[in-house]
Amino acid sequence: QVQLVESGGGLVQAGGSLRLSCAASGLTFSDYSMGWFRQIPGKERDFVASISWSGAATYYADSIRGRFTISRDNAKNTVYLQMNSLKFEDTAVYYCAVNTGGFGPRLKTKAAYAYWGQGTQVTVSS
Repeated sequence: QVQLVESGGGLVQAGGSLRLSCAASGLTFSDYSMGWFRQIPGKERDFVASISWSGAATYYADSIRGRFTISRDNAKNTVYLQMNSLKFEDTAVYYCAVNTGGFGPRLKTKAAYAYWGQGTQVTVSS
């Protein structure tokens, strides 16, 4: 079955950086676009970034554009989220997901993603 395992979260001071990784198994990784979402307790899970199967196309939420970079290594079945200039409001659990809905209008919605990891906590201290 499809498994996604996130890692790289932790505690960092505001202005610092973290790189999240998501290792995928149980699927032909290079066939799928991938995405990152984040969630604060009691809030909706929000879109952060997405990357096409080849890595040629990327999309970002307005709140993180210019600070975060999504990338992938198809040889390692891994997608990354490099997070720079972190802010207190970036504190959340970060999830990676497999995009099965395509790069259409639903790209930034949870409905376009079929498989999810367990999440990794990112805490930014102010």
